[in-house]
Amino acid sequence: MATRWGICGAGNISHDFCVALRTLSHEDHQIAAVAARSLESAEKFAKTHGIPKAYGSYQELVKDPNIDVVYIGVLHTHHLQVGLLFLNAGKNVLCEKPFAMNLREVRQLISAACENNVFLMEAVWSRCFPVYAEVGRLLSESAVGEVKMVKAYFGLSLLDRERITQKEQGGGGLMLIGMYCLQFALMVFKGERPESIHATGVLLPSGTVNITTALLTVYLLMKQTCRPVLPFQTGELNVGHPMHCPTVLELNGKKTEFPLPEPGLPLNFPNSTGLRYEAEEVRRCLLKGLKESIKMSLTDSELLTEIMDEARRQVGVVYEQDSQ
Repeated sequence: MATRWGICGAGNISHDFCVALRTLSHEDHQIAAVAARSLESAEKFAKTHGIPKAYGSYQELVKDPNIDVVYIGVLHTHHLQVGLLFLNAGKNVLCEKPFAMNLREVRQLISAACENNVFLMEAVWSRCFPVYAEVGRLLSESAVGEVKMVKAYFGLSLLDRERITQKEQGGGGLMLIGMYCLQFALMVFKGERPESIHATGVLLPSGTVNITTALLTVYLLMKQTCRPVLPFQTGELNVGHPMHCPTVLELNGKKTEFPLPEPGLPLNFPNSTGLRYEAEEVRRCLLKGLKESIKMSLTDSELLTEIMDEARRQVGVVYEQDSQ
């Protein structure tokens, strides 16, 4: 039986997620409905993606009994409110990253999922890529020896985008792209809590962070090679560009490729057909009756958010949600 998806939000990332779902078997994945803040937006989105039902409010999607899991693709400043709406109604949820605005909100989402006995996963799609799985295999088999350091740099030129820079919209380099560097380091070190966190950064006039520097470096000002490197005793392991959705793995100069399927519609973001991997992971978990994924556990999301909160505190980035 197919997993029936409900899409919450009709923006760019929801578009790419639907395109990625269409690269999977229709017998396994079906998009049953889409909900947006206006019926017009939902109907336009539904027509583009061939979705049978369109709702002009999220509450209507909540009431649809023919939905197995809801993909939340709205702005992350609304993740808590929208996430609780579906979780408290007993809906399984895949919520886009970042999970929420701070650790308090993340824990509220997790608590709601536990109380209602439903599946919840932060959509850190990187964790579901075959390249990441291969990195995990090499590390678990000690094929590269003991890793002593993770070096990851991620830079994009995004200062011309209001959603990226405005604090009211949850902007800032750390929340939007820096978390990819952090989650990679946490994956490599198997969720080990860091003994100390040291973050410095440059603030934009809006009060969000432009550059955050630690062991991991994030830029909004310019493009930077987005390739994490794992130095080890006998060489190094390189995760191919871009680091958050890679299709190439290089071990001591030898490359292994993991090509993605071609999209049926134009995409908004690079390699977005790779969103299919997190959809497959959600289906695997639901079929097994699991309430969280081993690839991106709720504990992983808590620690990731906790580190980002501390880095923001040190740099001086405070969102409205931090005082609520």
